[in-house]
Amino acid sequence: MSKISWPLQTNPWFNLATEDWIFNTLDPDSHTLFLWRNSETVVIGRSQNPWVECKTDKMEEDNIFLARRQSGGGAVFHDLGNTNFTFLSPKDDYDQAANFTIIINALKKLGIDATLSGRNDMQVGGKKISGSAFKHAIDRSFHHGTLLVNADMQKLGEYLNPHPLKLKAKGIKSVRSRVANLVEFNEDINHEVLSNALIEAFCEYYGQTVAVDELDEASLGEQPTLNKYYQQMADWDWRFGKTPQFSHRIETRFDWGLIDLHMEVQQAVIEEVVIFSDALNVELIDLLKETLTGIKYNREEVKAKLDELAKADTDLKAQIDDFCTWLLSEMKGWGFLIR
Repeated sequence: MSKISWPLQTNPWFNLATEDWIFNTLDPDSHTLFLWRNSETVVIGRSQNPWVECKTDKMEEDNIFLARRQSGGGAVFHDLGNTNFTFLSPKDDYDQAANFTIIINALKKLGIDATLSGRNDMQVGGKKISGSAFKHAIDRSFHHGTLLVNADMQKLGEYLNPHPLKLKAKGIKSVRSRVANLVEFNEDINHEVLSNALIEAFCEYYGQTVAVDELDEASLGEQPTLNKYYQQMADWDWRFGKTPQFSHRIETRFDWGLIDLHMEVQQAVIEEVVIFSDALNVELIDLLKETLTGIKYNREEVKAKLDELAKADTDLKAQIDDFCTWLLSEMKGWGFLIR
């Protein structure tokens, strides 16, 4: 049995939640094709650091989503010019080559000759038009990826090139490739045209004609499990808190002394703070270290804790305020996205 799902939503948290929901409730005897696209979003892999991969301050300014997927791989920028696909299969009948064959056959219908490039990517004319990632469970597997239809290539650089924040990070870093949009090879192609070609190629491959299920936000209320996955995808702790361990060092000089701040961050919590300083007031340095240790690596919590410290110790308020203003300016965009 085969099945096709096509969401009307472009919210990335909804779409990634739907993907997880389909994966975890998949009929073990079925092959499913899920086609979707996102509003402007940076999607990072499960083991990536958003502060290393993204300009989070620019994303905040432009109201760009940040999403973390369950699978591995690198950071990608999605907009409505991307068509995303997910093939879900029983593990004992999983055939990655078949999935690529379906995509290649769909593109041939549109006059485009695509070829595999390595294990994960597809290309046309030597340029990458698709990347993939994979996930496997005991009895089921999925293969998902993106096809560049008419994506805004300029924004690939605007949001995926991080600031030099002096971060020494663990985890997976993205590798940039030469990319192209499919409209360069067929100017009439768009999301609907491509999706229809993919659906046709999918049905032809499996020798079946199946109805398309259209999913929307109302599905969250009808499916409690789907709503649970959505809440996870939207949650700060999933998008930022799952970040691998990394170190961050920044420094400045105030009238009252030098501050050389080192922070060790694990799962977006500041676990260790070291401050080197020539300030005369040793108590101030100890208080700053104690205040920052054990809190979330984001501006909102840092500001709240430092404001609390300044109120509690009025003799040191001026220096604490100096430190807070500086640190918040350095932290612009760190896990403080409004979406």
